[in-house]
Amino acid sequence: MEFISSELVTYVMLPLFIFVARIIDVSLGTLRIIFVTKGMRSIAPLVGFFEVLIWLLAISRIMQDLDNWACYVAYAAGFASGNFVGMLLEEKLAIGHEMIRVITRKDATNLIAELRAKGYGVTSVRAEGIEGDVAVIYIIARRSMIQTVLDEINTFNPRALYTVESIKYVNKEIFHRSEEERQRNWLINPRRKTGK
Repeated sequence: MEFISSELVTYVMLPLFIFVARIIDVSLGTLRIIFVTKGMRSIAPLVGFFEVLIWLLAISRIMQDLDNWACYVAYAAGFASGNFVGMLLEEKLAIGHEMIRVITRKDATNLIAELRAKGYGVTSVRAEGIEGDVAVIYIIARRSMIQTVLDEINTFNPRALYTVESIKYVNKEIFHRSEEERQRNWLINPRRKTGK
């Protein structure tokens, strides 16, 4: 019975601990890099602290049991899984802003009017492309709103060329109307947010 419990700890529980620890620390590492690139100086060091602390716990357990092959497999599998989980978390958080640049030969007046009516900040210029006159439209939006804007563009003109670029810093944010109203309501009645 003691042999079975010892084997269970050595080849199941310990590798499982290392696997989970690696998922957490690599996920935190992915988020830390994103916070650094987005200029979030206050949160990146805090995330880095916990990332390294968890990594030290995992690596110290491996060093105590160097002949356990299951720990090596768990360490590598946790690293791979942590990258995947970190990317999923980054997508869900949708931190920061992005710029959508649209180039279309089709008259973009209706698209611009539609986006502005829905509260998006839109800047447009006329330009000349290889096949003649085009409209170039710039839209800066929060990452959480990007897919909605792209759907609007594709509905307007499925053949429009667009690029989406990450932005590190925006000095003046133009809020989407619904978000601006939500923030205004919170400032007027902050108790509504806390439920008091």
